Amino acid sequence: MSEDDREVVARQLGRPPRGMRAVAARCPSGHPAVVQTSPRLEDGTPFPTLYYLTCPRLNSLVSRLESAGLMKEMTERLAVDEELAAAYLRAHESYLAERDAIEPLGTKVTAGGMPGRVKCLHVHVAHALAVGRGVNPFGDEALDALAEWWPSGDCAATVKN
Repeated sequence: MSEDDREVVARQLGRPPRGMRAVAARCPSGHPAVVQTSPRLEDGTPFPTLYYLTCPRLNSLVSRLESAGLMKEMTERLAVDEELAAAYLRAHESYLAERDAIEPLGTKVTAGGMPGRVKCLHVHVAHALAVGRGVNPFGDEALDALAEWWPSGDCAATVKN
């Protein structure tokens, strides 16, 4: 990871990044959108969120989806759509396997409520951007819902220098 990327992520977050391993996805304007984090922070604290959404514009857009109640609707669908629930379980297992390949935490907790509910769309969008379409069904759905607004425009304009 370049020092420039570290500086951009620090500006995006408004604080120094913790446990950052790599840029996992970039915005159309080229700045980091998703970072991969270490399963443990520098002080040894477990950090199960492997992918962290850093793009301020995308974070804001995802927050709008959350505010509109999309997570509740997604969670309700898990109870009635066996195929969706199976795909979401596979996303959880994939996330867990990837994180544990870096450093096992000894827990089945991943992030975003997986596999039983949808708790944080930011995590699912970050996961979908990092690993590509077809892995995390709710990350894909959220990105589809945002397609009119992202990825387009100069996301970097929202990052204060």
